[in-house]
Amino acid sequence: MSAIVSRVFNNLKGNISHSLYHLPEILLTEAAVIILTVIAFNHYLNAVFALFLFAAVNVLILNLYGKKRKSEIDKIKSVINNIRQNKITSPAEIKLGSQLTVLEDEIKSMFFKMQVDIANMKKLEQVRTEFLGNVSHELRTPIFAIQGFIETLLNGAINDKKVNRQFLQKANQHTINLNNLLNDLIDISMIESGQMKMSFRYFNVKDYLEGIVNELKPHAVKKNLELVLNDVPENYQLFGDKDKLKQVMTNLIMNAVRYTETGRIEISVIDEDKKGRIIVKDTGIGIAKDSLERIFERFYRVDKDRSRSQGGTGLGLAIVKHIVEAHGSKVEVKSEIGKGSEFSFTLKK
Repeated sequence: MSAIVSRVFNNLKGNISHSLYHLPEILLTEAAVIILTVIAFNHYLNAVFALFLFAAVNVLILNLYGKKRKSEIDKIKSVINNIRQNKITSPAEIKLGSQLTVLEDEIKSMFFKMQVDIANMKKLEQVRTEFLGNVSHELRTPIFAIQGFIETLLNGAINDKKVNRQFLQKANQHTINLNNLLNDLIDISMIESGQMKMSFRYFNVKDYLEGIVNELKPHAVKKNLELVLNDVPENYQLFGDKDKLKQVMTNLIMNAVRYTETGRIEISVIDEDKKGRIIVKDTGIGIAKDSLERIFERFYRVDKDRSRSQGGTGLGLAIVKHIVEAHGSKVEVKSEIGKGSEFSFTLKK
């Protein structure tokens, strides 16, 4: 019997504790009732009886309020606990009742955002793992090559005039490739971490592109290729970061040189209303359709062996993509196997 009384008392105590949120309103109501009771009842004993009656009713009301509030809080705690333990897999499983629809919608929204964030974190972790694996592989290739040439020289080839200089030149080329890779890694890390600072201003397009073409022309001449800049109006100006755009143009032109055996590479500028389109077109080997969507991925190479042997890092087009997108534009690609490729992007006038 005492156990039952104790349980009832504890339930009552718990319910009332949850109803304290409404205590100010209830006390205000009670004060008004007490004043009215004293006025209504002239007899002292009747007034006291009425006050005891109202106090009992008050406890009952507090109990009902508390019980309802406790039930609502228990529902919320249960849902949050289920979310924490991954027992809920869909926002539709979150139900708090008709009295808590606003809170239910907020928890659903929070849960959905959590799911998206977790999915993004898993994706980023996968990308990070792949990136580290690719970096390790790409660094290992030139390091092993340099190590091999040096060991061969130390084992006696240093005294062989027919091969010693050749081995040193090859080792030197691999150090250049390694340096290029590290520079590209630094660039793409700064870009993707948001640390790349941009300096936008208007610049004369003709003078700018002539400087880049003249600087890179010797690379084309070595392969008996024409590198030409088509006519650009004298005072034509576009808006962008000249230094970052030079990195874009250098990557695009050098890629065209690497993958073109005969013919020419053309740089053109086309006026498009409020924008200007810069185009790099070659007569090279072209890109297969199934590779077009992947060429801007880090370390993706259409022809891995050929690209690596010619000093490609596999990061150039990824850097191009990020820089162009930072200018509010997008790199567009047209290509056909055996007929060449065309890369283009727009800048504001």
